Amino acid sequence: MQLSFKKLLPHIAIIVGFIAVSLFYFSPVLQGKSIFQSDIMHYIGMAKQQNDFRAETGEETYWTNSAFGGMPTYQLGAKYPHNYIKKLDLALRFLPRPADYLFLYFIGFYILLLSLKVDFRLSALGALAFGFSTYLIIILGVGHNAKAHAIAYMPLVLSGIILTFRKRYLAGFLLTVVAMGLEIQANHPQMTYYLLFLVIVLGIAYLVDAFRKQLLPQFFKSVGILVLAVTLALGLNATSTLATLEYSKASTRGQSELTINPDGSPKAVTSGLDRDKITEYSYGFLESLNLYIPRLMGGGSLEDVGKNSASYDFFLRLGASPLQAAEQVKRVPTYWGDQPILEAPAYVGAVSLFLFVFALFLVKGRLKWWLVGGSLLSLLLSYGYNLSFLTNFFIDFVPLYDKFRAVTSIQVILELCIPVLGVFGLVRLFNDFEADEKKLKALKYTVLITGGLALLLLVFKASFSFSGGNDAFYRQNYGEQFINAIKEDRKAFFTEDTLRTLVLVLLSAGLIFMYLKKKLSQNLVIVGFAVLILFDLVIVDKRYVNNDNFVASIKVKKPYQATEIDKKIQEDTSNFRVLDLYSREPAKASYFHNSLSGYHAAKLKRYDELYDFHIARNNIEVLNMLNAKYIIAEGDNQQPVIYPNPETNGNAWFIENLKPVESANKEILALDSLHTKKEAVFNLIEFGSRFKASGAPSFTVDSTATISVKEYKPNYIKYETSNSNNGFAVFSEVYYNHGWQVYLDGKEASYIRVNYVLRGMQIPKGNHIIEFKFEPSVVKTGSRIALASSLLFGLILIGGIAYQFKRKSN
Repeated sequence: MQLSFKKLLPHIAIIVGFIAVSLFYFSPVLQGKSIFQSDIMHYIGMAKQQNDFRAETGEETYWTNSAFGGMPTYQLGAKYPHNYIKKLDLALRFLPRPADYLFLYFIGFYILLLSLKVDFRLSALGALAFGFSTYLIIILGVGHNAKAHAIAYMPLVLSGIILTFRKRYLAGFLLTVVAMGLEIQANHPQMTYYLLFLVIVLGIAYLVDAFRKQLLPQFFKSVGILVLAVTLALGLNATSTLATLEYSKASTRGQSELTINPDGSPKAVTSGLDRDKITEYSYGFLESLNLYIPRLMGGGSLEDVGKNSASYDFFLRLGASPLQAAEQVKRVPTYWGDQPILEAPAYVGAVSLFLFVFALFLVKGRLKWWLVGGSLLSLLLSYGYNLSFLTNFFIDFVPLYDKFRAVTSIQVILELCIPVLGVFGLVRLFNDFEADEKKLKALKYTVLITGGLALLLLVFKASFSFSGGNDAFYRQNYGEQFINAIKEDRKAFFTEDTLRTLVLVLLSAGLIFMYLKKKLSQNLVIVGFAVLILFDLVIVDKRYVNNDNFVASIKVKKPYQATEIDKKIQEDTSNFRVLDLYSREPAKASYFHNSLSGYHAAKLKRYDELYDFHIARNNIEVLNMLNAKYIIAEGDNQQPVIYPNPETNGNAWFIENLKPVESANKEILALDSLHTKKEAVFNLIEFGSRFKASGAPSFTVDSTATISVKEYKPNYIKYETSNSNNGFAVFSEVYYNHGWQVYLDGKEASYIRVNYVLRGMQIPKGNHIIEFKFEPSVVKTGSRIALASSLLFGLILIGGIAYQFKRKSN
């Protein structure tokens, strides 16, 4: 027992060190401050209604009316029964945010290297290189928490897979179940999908190796165990997985039924996102060198160029005071790459890339090839439209590739692979398998490649234009002299960071050279590289995410303040919606009202199309049918003004005519001229069987017919109707048939989709109670599967521990 504790002691010390480093980098959390993340601000606005409902009732609603007219909360932090893998994740994220994610980066990567039999000291070094990779820090600054969350568990998933292929079947199985379960519950399908690419490359490397060594039965046994592990991991996340799969078909990630654009032009029919949307953010070939030289392309879209800059001198010449000029140069458009906007460069580190190249000459076998293969695939796919033949092939033929945008984010794969192989370069340096002469030769080639590249860039600097895509805008507003000043600052950044990289390369080479000449010990070399990596990465990270990103916690928890207009609208206690055309914060209206706008990457596709075709064009009839009682817009003095809409149709109403159409195109175009108070349009192909008579059903609506709301909750609406004739009612609620059930006087009834996005149903004459309840069967089914999977995993875990204990005893 004492011996086991001694073995654990170094790992415990490393973990404590990771905690300390995470808290030190994000030190304001120790003062009770919180990081301000723009995406999280939007999320808080979107999720407020469901969070308030949970706090008030103790129940969970899986539908919110506060955004886009109404949508499921599956992608808004919904909580599910028997989600025990989530409880494990919360236990692992015990540090204050965002230090918790940085800690997960470290610990996951550390375990990955340990599973590859790397010494704990080098494993800790690699974890620092991975965790402080600039892109991983940037996403914490802007609030891409789900993305960071999923990336953090990637190394842990790879650890389980590698252990399994190394014939440690039980440990590999258990770790893969837990790691993959955590990866899935992080709820960023795009990152998990990219991880699959790396797993496939890893699998191919092991397959080739098994074929050469005639170990195919062992390989397929490992694959079978891993398939079972992933299946069980999916079971642990059954509710969220099934709900996401169901919702994705109806969301903007699913296939549209329209074949026209809002302007009437033909629309390319795709099963996912438009090709232009997928490749909107694509890396340029030269820009990929940002991985090696952080501000080669000017850094982020807007950088602080400081007082020793041409831009500062420009503003002084314009007549600005030194204080005014210093303020102006804090946000200068220095970026001149291919992307429309860039928060910061995805810098991996000059030291990490130096070690990666060094490893290429010393590391052999499947480890090298799956890491190089994964890095190369990741880099090529990140070029997007700049390497269109490859990108188009993946969009057209690789399943699910067209569901995700911003192809540049696939570079997270190379950001994982580079430090792994770099660490193995040091492993090879320290072992006795290779002669020192070979290591010196590898060092010479590495310096020639990495240092030579930096020198070439400096020599040929004059051949670059330093012209950005948005320069025309700034030229028009500030003149040619400002553009010339910006170009000078871009050149300065280019030179400064290229020289910086060159110095880091030479220092890294010096450490290795001194070790090979027996001037430095192994421990000193490791410490030296730790210092270089931290100096290299943390300084760049701090340019973009630092103490200035932290504010008082109350500002994060309550990011929006009600204006007088918001308070005035809240005085109206009836049920209605608000269209906010004024606020630059898209989720602000959702924080205070039931809104027609919002902020989400996967809203309902039909509503999104309705917005583009009609709401964005201020079609008042469409606003009426959506019960938009108040519109917030800019007034004459550029201040927000309320425009009440007295013509709104209300929560529900009886119509006279139901017009059939035979396509989605005709359905959405019919709203151009539809008198929504008296008529509605429906798709005859989908819902024609609900009507006995052919043609356009008509109904008699007299002045005594009424339909009113008696109870209104996010997941439950109760109406009372009175009509002397059989009628048809339209409800100003978004249609979503995967969970919304309707009951007529307590008995289940049916409804259809009308007016492209709303609900409608036939109601017999007389007095009736209509109830809409959101009862998604996917939650019930998924919860049962999650419970069964959790029990099964628990039994396997207990049995595995007992088996290992018995085997050691014997």
